[in-house]
This record gives sequence, structure tokens and C-alpha cells, in this order.
Amino acid sequence: MITRRSIIKTGMATGAVGAAGLLVPATAGTAAAAGSAGAAATTDLDPASVPKFTQAMPLAPVATPYMSMPMMMDCYALTMQEANKEILPGVQTRVWTFNGSFPGPVIKARSNVRTLVDQTNNLPVGISVHLHGAHVPADSDGDPVVLIPANGGTKTYTYPNTQPHASLWFHDHAHHAESESAFRGLAGTYLITDDIEQGLNLPSGAYDVPIQLRDARFDDQGQLLYQLGDFQNRNVILANGRAWPFHAVAARKYRLRFCNTANMRTFTLALSDGSSFQQIGSDGGLLPAPITVSQVTLSPGERADVVIDFSRYAVGTTLELVNQGTGGPAEQIGKVLQFRVDRTAADTSVVPSTLRTLPVMAAATVNRSFVLGMGGGIATINGVAYVPDRIDTEVAYGSTEIWTITNSGTGTHNFHVHLVQFRVIERAGAQVTAGPDYGLKDTVRIGPGETVKIQATFTGYRGQYLYHCHIFDHAAMGMMATMRVS
Repeated sequence: MITRRSIIKTGMATGAVGAAGLLVPATAGTAAAAGSAGAAATTDLDPASVPKFTQAMPLAPVATPYMSMPMMMDCYALTMQEANKEILPGVQTRVWTFNGSFPGPVIKARSNVRTLVDQTNNLPVGISVHLHGAHVPADSDGDPVVLIPANGGTKTYTYPNTQPHASLWFHDHAHHAESESAFRGLAGTYLITDDIEQGLNLPSGAYDVPIQLRDARFDDQGQLLYQLGDFQNRNVILANGRAWPFHAVAARKYRLRFCNTANMRTFTLALSDGSSFQQIGSDGGLLPAPITVSQVTLSPGERADVVIDFSRYAVGTTLELVNQGTGGPAEQIGKVLQFRVDRTAADTSVVPSTLRTLPVMAAATVNRSFVLGMGGGIATINGVAYVPDRIDTEVAYGSTEIWTITNSGTGTHNFHVHLVQFRVIERAGAQVTAGPDYGLKDTVRIGPGETVKIQATFTGYRGQYLYHCHIFDHAAMGMMATMRVS
């Protein structure tokens, strides 16, 4: 059993391991377990006290390979470590990072060019890094019980990138720990490109901006305050690691790659003036064609690639990216980030009417059903909670399967499958033939009482892989299972 992630030097609240190895929520102000007994109780920071739109949104640094063999392989070195960062104006907050960066760095990869990442763990607990959405061998997928040892352990992950362009991300996947480590900051961006994407003349360079979105809870000292399942108190919204920042833009088109790295919150993103924009991609890369939308909805782990044309606004205009989702005070969770149109700029980029051709789906030969449920602090798939050494589903290598996933509860879940990108073929009884679901996906939102059908072909690698709810807190409570592809 993995030691619960509770060696937190700031004395913040954490969860504890209860019956059946499942996490049970700690109460606010409880001392962290190891070495912090007797620490003084803390009180919450009032989110209303945090000024909005006073800090510039940082851009995640692009990682530089320490060795590169053009068109063959790129090698990176990342160190997981604690760092102090200014998330709230004028306050230093202790966070967990890759290479001291919050948000984590961007790794830029290319299809069929291998990436090697040497991960060194200088955190006080074991870590298992998962590249979310990647088609990778099992030993580099982030096994939840095979950890990089704390305080100096290392592991090299191999990512062959044998998949099309896509906006991916990476985070911890250690059993019982991924929820808290992601909350504390372990999230980075991984962008795969290919000739198809490169040939489209989409907004690029400084006008192609990855944005990690999440929420957080702080104590009155400005330190992160973690409790399992604590959705209702995580009401400070962060964009690229800053609370309610602004982003200065030129009056031209921008490609914004939104990634929901929150533990539990679903975002429904819109512009405050109600104007439309174009969604061009989702989890597994570009959609077949752009779609004009007035909002995009992202559950935890999902991504949306959008183009906003700021040339329709006069220089000096400010507008907000707002969240139309629920689950907190609108003045807090309803605001995300402010755009400031502060200059003009030349723009030769275009959004073509055709973006890509999706691969033809093979005929499915296997049908399976999965029911997501919760009760008594335990989260389950098909009535059972995750056990690391149990194989829940045997999948024949090369088979194409249809999975029917039902949310039996009253709250939102989602479903993430490792190894493959899948197609959403049906939602709530209706075939999916267009819209944001009509692309390559690795995570799909499932509303209360809703049923979704997905189709995937399991090829490329054999071994054990996970499928689970990507609401981190639910996965930590047991809504996770293992498939063996053989």
C-alpha cells in the first residue's frame, strides 16, 4: 500500500486511508499525518478577498531537450520538486512542480519521433507519471503502484509518439495520491504535432497559447488546503497558475488550447459578450472541421482547442472568459480570466473549412457495459472499487470494442481510457455525427443518469492499462479499474 501523500511541510489538511484502502476525507484544519501532529488548525482564505485581473497570466515555459537526434529522438530531463509561487497577488504559495514551473512546462513532440523523459522525484512521496492521452507501452504509462521513489528516485519514460497531432498533458497517477499531487501542482503540457497540422496555417508561435484551467482552495496564509471531495470549497479559479489573471492580446486570431486540470470542477467556457468563436480540436487533436460555438464544456482531463479572433474588438477593449458552470458563488467560479486587447498585429493565419480526415472505424466485435456509482464514500465501476492486483477486463489485442458507460448517480462523472484514443458514437441514445464529441477523444463527460457509448481499437501495445473516472477525487475513492490487453 502506498503511503498517503501527507508529508506536507506546510501543515495543511489531507485525507487519511480508511477501510478497504480507500481515502476518507480529513476535516478542515487537521494536521498532516507525518511529522505534523499538533499543527495549529487553519481557517480558509475568503476567495472574495482576492483581487481579480491584477496579475498577468504566465505562459508555461517550453522545455528544451538535453539531447536531440533530428527526426529520431528528443531527450528531456524533468525534476519534480517543491517551489514557492505567486498564485495569489503578493503571496508565496508552496506548490509541487516539474522543473520548478507552475504551471508545468510544455514538451513539444512530433509524430513518430520518440521522446524520452528522465523524471527525477525530489518530492517526499513516490510518484508515477502518466502522459494523458498517449499511446505508449505499459511500462511508461504510469502504473499506479510502480512508483519513482521519493527524495531522489529516477525513471526514464519512453513515448514513441506513434499517433497523430494532439494536445496532451502529464500528471501523477500514484494510487490514492494522484488527487492531492495534482491539486498541489503536478501538471504539465505535451503537444504532438505532425505534417497535417503544420500544413494548415493555424495561429502559431506566440499566438498559440496552452492554458491550464483549475480551481483551488487556500488557507488564511495563502497555502493550498486539500481535502478529498472538497469541491464546494475550491472557489479560487486559476488560469496557468494564477488566480483570475489577465492576458494581453493583439487584435488578431489566437489559438487557445484549454486543458481542464482541476480535480473535480467542470468548466463551461464562454466570452462575456456572448460572441461566438471556433472550436477546432478536442482531446485527440483537430476536429474534421471547425465548429462555431458560443461555449465549450470541459470536465476534468478534457481539452478544447479554440480560435478566437480578437480583430473584431477595438484596441483598448477588455472582455472576460467566463465559466457558466455551477458549483460555487458566481462572482468567484463564474470568472476565469480577462483578455485585454492592447495592440494591433499582422495576421496571415487562417482556419480552413476542412482540418483533417478521421480514421475509419473498424467493425466492433465486442460489446461491454460499465456502470459508474458512488455511495458511502466509495466510488465504483460495476459495483467494485479499484484493487491494484485485480484484472477487471481482458481485452484481445487488435480487437475493436464498443463500451457502454452509464452514470448511475446524481453527480457528474467522466471516463478516461488509457492506451487508446476512442470515438464517442452515441450520447443519451442519439448518434454522434457532429459537434465537439465528433473527434478523437480519451476522456468523455457523462452527466447524471446519462449513458455514453464509445468505440476503440486496442492495438499497438500489450499489457495492463487503466480506465477510470478522471475526476481525480473519484478515482482516489475507487472509481478505477484495470484492463489487460493481450
